[in-house]
Amino acid sequence: MKSTRLCLACGNAFVPLRHVPRQQYCSAKACQRARRRDWQSNRLCNDSDYRDNQARAQAKWRADHSSYWREYRAAHPAYRERNRSMQRSRNARRDSRPIAKMNVIRLPRPLDSGFYLLSHADDAGVGKMDAWTVHIAVLSGPTAPPT
Repeated sequence: MKSTRLCLACGNAFVPLRHVPRQQYCSAKACQRARRRDWQSNRLCNDSDYRDNQARAQAKWRADHSSYWREYRAAHPAYRERNRSMQRSRNARRDSRPIAKMNVIRLPRPLDSGFYLLSHADDAGVGKMDAWTVHIAVLSGPTAPPT
């Protein structure tokens, strides 16, 4: 008699295939998708070469399809409006500091002359990633308050 096992995804009993002795998922499409998703998640956590390869492949896809999200948002206005609404509610829950998508440093002293990244902060106070490199030349230093 063939032994049955419980599928890790759906919990249903199944008879494993004889050529897959350690089979843990049944052959349902949803369970096979779960198996592949679990495998990839495990691989990303434990294999730095695989993780680096995935990051490179994703970066290449983003570079080759740079207008994908812009076109998607244009074609799906409900998605765009839902995103904007959710961002406004997240902003309302935060304190009054502006939000930035990259590192924002609060300087303990005035700026020195040098090169800086400058980005536009829209009305919602969210800094964007498309920034300009600018050179700031400090013409005069801070003056001491009169005593």
